[in-house]
Amino acid sequence: MFKQITSPQNKEIKWLLQLQEKSRNRRKERSFIVEGKREVNLAIKGKYQPLHLYFVPELVNFQEVVEMAKANDREAAEITEISKEVYDKIAYRGSTEGLIAVFQAIDHKLENLSFENDSPLILVAEAPEKPGNIGAILRTADAAAVDAVIIANPKTDFYNPNIIRSSVGCVFTNKIATGTTSEIIDFLKKQKIEIYAAALQASKAYHDINFKKASAIVMGTEATGLSEEWLANSTQNIIIPMHGEIDSMNVSVAAGILIFEAKRQRIIHPE
Repeated sequence: MFKQITSPQNKEIKWLLQLQEKSRNRRKERSFIVEGKREVNLAIKGKYQPLHLYFVPELVNFQEVVEMAKANDREAAEITEISKEVYDKIAYRGSTEGLIAVFQAIDHKLENLSFENDSPLILVAEAPEKPGNIGAILRTADAAAVDAVIIANPKTDFYNPNIIRSSVGCVFTNKIATGTTSEIIDFLKKQKIEIYAAALQASKAYHDINFKKASAIVMGTEATGLSEEWLANSTQNIIIPMHGEIDSMNVSVAAGILIFEAKRQRIIHPE
């Protein structure tokens, strides 16, 4: 038998709001909130363990929720029926899907990152600050099916609701790791992965680069670009030639151009 919560003032609902709004609570509890059927299913597909499932019976089929609760062959998640009023209190998005889940967080340690082929294509972003940009980068990475996304010196946790929302769940479909810039450079060199830093200085046009070998495309922020450490350790700095009045573009757009050029080369001229 599952629980029922009908009051937005219930202490469990207050706990959910704290988990949703505060990064320190997510770190302390090692858990996070996912909203919406598609995102919940993507998290499950990504082998995340659901701990609690909250559903509005008028909006979600109960049997679907039961199947989600049993996902990944572990102890079944707790199921709680909530009222539409309670759902509206904790829902982050404007759309009405009637499903919210709490998942167990996983480690994104660099040392746990492994690849299934000898020539991985990796997207690295240094110190991205805007959750919307991080989400867009993760969507690009998923669309291109890169082998991993690595975030250097992260400014926010991956389970920020804005990242989950803007990535449309792709935070769960990518292999993700984090580390300091120094740690990531050491990791890439040990793995014999070429480093291509997006930068204005001493750069070659991106379409003149051979991305068919193991490659990491490294992006900095729009405001400050990449740190000197990346530029000093780059195999080759690369640039997207600009034909207008400005000399930069949104980091997720730039990442898409570079990543899909690498994918194009690998599809048309595989080694």
